[in-house]
Amino acid sequence: MDRRDITPDILLKAYALGVFPMAESREDPEIFWVDPRHRGILPLDRFHMSRSLARHVRRGGFEVAIDRDFAATVEGCAERAETWINATIFDLYLQLHRKGHAHSLEIRQDNQLIGGVYGVALGGAFFGESMFSRRDNASKTALAFLVDRLTRAGFILFDTQFITPHLSRLGAVEISRADYHQRLESAVARPADFRAPETPTPQELVQRMTQTS
Repeated sequence: MDRRDITPDILLKAYALGVFPMAESREDPEIFWVDPRHRGILPLDRFHMSRSLARHVRRGGFEVAIDRDFAATVEGCAERAETWINATIFDLYLQLHRKGHAHSLEIRQDNQLIGGVYGVALGGAFFGESMFSRRDNASKTALAFLVDRLTRAGFILFDTQFITPHLSRLGAVEISRADYHQRLESAVARPADFRAPETPTPQELVQRMTQTS
């Protein structure tokens, strides 16, 4: 699809219909739409916090921020040999962020951005786009804080798009396209506020997560 035909509003309508954009590579200017036959989701009540991750989070020594530097978070996600984030996608999500629909959760240590995750919020559905880690456990820590925030903010669907071994170990599962679309319809009609909850301390997060995992 010609990148000039895609606007933030069209992108939001696509998410509401269950499709999302990708590019073949960083250099390819074209965008195509994806509606997987099997969809990855992370049930918010099934996040698995391992003992090693709990120990890491409990030790603290890092800072969690929301939307402090959305652009840098997307850039961090694109810092890999192969990425589907091209310049058009980067710009579209920056526009969605300015409209209040795209958010980042960032992990900092020693004033440096060491990991994070970003995605799109629409009603009670959150569409996780990508995450990155520059130090051990940074992306897992970001995901744990994200799941906690989504749960307390009123979200009922956390879409991970695809399943990876990394996500599977954290509790993500695969469902059919038909099942996903049914859940999506209910989720987008539900109100939720990504920025409303306060960020818990690492100790508070571990206590909540280990009680439910």
